[in-house]
Parts: sequence; structure tokens; C-alpha cells
Amino acid sequence: MREARFDAGGSRVRWTEVAGADAARVYVHGLGAASTIYHAHIAARPELVGRRSLFVDLPGHGVSDRPADFGYTLEDHAEALAAVLDEARVAGAEIIAHSMGGSVAVVLAYRRPELVSRLVLTEANLDPHPPATAGSSGIASYEERDFVENGGYARVLEKVGPTWAATMRLADPRALHRSAVGLIRGTRPTMRRMLEELTIERVYLQGASSGDLAGREVLEASGVTVMTVPDAGHNIMFDNADAFVAAVSGRP
Repeated sequence: MREARFDAGGSRVRWTEVAGADAARVYVHGLGAASTIYHAHIAARPELVGRRSLFVDLPGHGVSDRPADFGYTLEDHAEALAAVLDEARVAGAEIIAHSMGGSVAVVLAYRRPELVSRLVLTEANLDPHPPATAGSSGIASYEERDFVENGGYARVLEKVGPTWAATMRLADPRALHRSAVGLIRGTRPTMRRMLEELTIERVYLQGASSGDLAGREVLEASGVTVMTVPDAGHNIMFDNADAFVAAVSGRP
């Protein structure tokens, strides 16, 4: 496990790393998740071994620190991810990122283009104010104090199902809530606009069970490769690991 400071108070963002050849692959989890749990089984596949691989836990998640005075906006998370890459002396990385982590990766690539050579996004949030059915919307519907101190966190854990709850229990409630609020708020320009304006290789994976991707034609016109993955929902790396590995390897 390695670490880098990400705020003025000296808080640390942490990651585990597997040695290998460059360009490094950097795996980033979604809201209330952890990178090794969602991606280690992918990086261990024969098609992907041999590359330097970093599994980053964003601030407030997994084994990273969870300062109470941190904002946990998408921009804040992107700066923390940049601190990881700077500390690890990584440039031109392939970022493989899920859900909220995909939004963070887009912001990182837009703000620090020298750090990123390729994006593989799994159902990344591209627009502010997602549907009320989204997990982030349910968390953000609480006031922070109600979520952290008055039972909101416990109620959400009961509703989200065992897989997500297993990693959400590792996230700090305040960090989880602020991250969800930041995801709902989005960025300016929006994550979608940033993604469209990037010129690096960009792959967007959409689970077939999740329905059609809004704005797909415009994304494809901007050079984004959009792939609908059969037999998969939001967690494509679990639902259809073979297709996920093929997309990461670039040999679908």
C-alpha cells in the first residue's frame, strides 16, 4: 500500500500497486465502493497481466483518509487522484473507472491531460441531477446531518443490497454524502462536455440491462467508442467480466 497527501492537513489518499510495464493502468471505483474489490479480479486476468496497475481508493472511501473539512466534490476527488499519479510518477496512464469514478477520471483528464492517455469508463455519470432512482440521488436526498447523525446512512445500507453495502460500510458517512451531493451537482463544464472535448482514446461501457445511453450519437460523433455490453447492468466488471477485460485490453 502506498499513499499521497491530498489536502493542506496532510490527509492521505492510498492505493495498492502491482509492478509491471508502462503505460500504467489506474483503476478507480464508484460511489461507496473500493477499487481492489471491483477491479483486482480484472487486472489479474491473463489478457491484462504484466502492466503496472494501481488500485486507488478515493478520499473517504476504503483505506484512504476521511477528513471532516474536505469538500468531496468531483473536482476535489480529481485533485486527490492527480496527487496519486504525481506521487507515483505516473504520466500517460490508462484510467479504468466505474460510475462516479468515471466522472472523476473525466475531470482529471480534462484538467491534467498529461496524466491520462486513455479512458475506459463504466457507466460513468456524465450529467448533473441524475434520475431519482440513482443511488447518489437517494443519498443526496438527505440533509447531511440527517444522513450522518440521524439514521440516514443506516437506512441506505439496508436498501442498497449486499454487494454495494459491503463496500459502502467502509466509506465515511460524511464523505459518502458529500460525494453524492457533488455528483448530483456535477461540474462546469459538465462531465459530458469535458468528455466530448477530450482527444485521447475514450471508451464508454454501457450495460445492456441499464437501457440506452442518453446522447450516445453525440458522444460517438466526438470520437468516443460506446459499447453496449450484453448480460450486464451497472457493475459490468462483475456481470460480464470477459467483455470488460476485452474492452480494457483494447481487443474486444
